[in-house]
Amino acid sequence: MRALPVGDDALLVEVASGEEAQALHAELLRRRTEGSLSVREIVPAARTVLLDGLADPARLASELTTADVPPAPPRAREVVELPVRYDGPDLADVAAHWGVSPHEVVRIHADTEFSVAFCGFAPGFGYLTGLPPRYDVPRRATPRTAVPAGAVALAGPYTGVYPRSSPGGWQLIGTTDTVLWDHTRAPAALLSPGTRVRFVPVGSS
Repeated sequence: MRALPVGDDALLVEVASGEEAQALHAELLRRRTEGSLSVREIVPAARTVLLDGLADPARLASELTTADVPPAPPRAREVVELPVRYDGPDLADVAAHWGVSPHEVVRIHADTEFSVAFCGFAPGFGYLTGLPPRYDVPRRATPRTAVPAGAVALAGPYTGVYPRSSPGGWQLIGTTDTVLWDHTRAPAALLSPGTRVRFVPVGSS
């Protein structure tokens, strides 16, 4: 673990894996809830956690780099189910990369319970983990200039759902009509770090 100062009142903590980042994020949230950590914002990413609004970043940096962080506790929240039509243009390519049929890709993906590791890229976009490493897929060699809102996609170890139309290089395997980001909703984002997610096949695949 390495803690780097960011400005006068922030700290970027680097760890070795996504699992460690999730565990650290959970521990920092626990400390903030119990009142032993005063911080304005805690932002997890793939292998870092950013803490903003600290009174004494140096003291916390010293404490974190010498402390043992317990594993992230299981989430008790209900599972968010996203209905998906597995009709993506890259479904056959993903099947070929996995060495299975497109139907088997659907089965494997839908049988997996995912967890939002962190959010980013666009408002409402969650990086979901849960598939075993053997199902990692590369990004497309040539990104698309426009990926439609609701596209369910894979890249590396992650599954994601595009909350709005945007350029993107992920492998598209399906489509959902679920709204991931709605500024009139509280909270606006349907998915947040730690949210459990399942994809439910609908229609033809």
